[in-house]
Amino acid sequence: MIRTIIIEDEKPAVRRLEKLLGLFSDLEVVASLNSVEEAVGWFQENEHPQLIFSDIVLGDGLSFDIFDKVSTKAFIIYTTAFDQYTLKAFKLNSIDYLLKPIEEEDLAKAIEKFKSFLPEEGTVNSQEIRQIVRKEKSTLSRILVKIGYNLKVVSINEVSCFYSENKIVYLQTKERNYPTDFTLDELENVLDETKFFRVNRQFIISSDYIKNIHTSPNYKVDLDFQPNEEITVSRERVKDFKDWLIKS
Repeated sequence: MIRTIIIEDEKPAVRRLEKLLGLFSDLEVVASLNSVEEAVGWFQENEHPQLIFSDIVLGDGLSFDIFDKVSTKAFIIYTTAFDQYTLKAFKLNSIDYLLKPIEEEDLAKAIEKFKSFLPEEGTVNSQEIRQIVRKEKSTLSRILVKIGYNLKVVSINEVSCFYSENKIVYLQTKERNYPTDFTLDELENVLDETKFFRVNRQFIISSDYIKNIHTSPNYKVDLDFQPNEEITVSRERVKDFKDWLIKS
């Protein structure tokens, strides 16, 4: 039997997932946990499972906070309504990422994917899994940002640029800027490359919001909405930038 736990703070979602997992005779759900605090305590006092189904946004924080506090060799299938965390999820022991509402067919595929990496003795070939998930690339469509104690979902279509300032990466919209949890290097891997381009070490811009392009003495881009700073295309990126403009 594959020992499994659920980390989820919405009771209807727990009941649905338990029902779906009940269709798999070789899975045993040994615990359902509903907060970061409860999960940390459970991991500290119990034998760790082989597989975890975890929501990301919990009432008292993100489930990533759990694994910052406890170390586990269990692998994780994330279940969430937000798709912005794909990259960070795959940096942990994640083998798949399911968007809510979870469909039975998608769940079955995720479980079969996990089982395909289980040798006969039931241990996980973590190195092979990491090699494969690194090749899987997901594209952001929404970003969850914090405003004080509140959360706001920003559509990627509203973002004119991402930029780094004082070691924090911000996204810019028509209304204002918002701090994010990403680095620019991470964003390059999860943004639609036909729409977004890294013009220099500080800026990633969206083709949807380019207002004007100056070519002399340097390539400089004006966006409809941008911080109070010039956006210059670095010399080594000019050729790629022009190619990107044609394709975008």
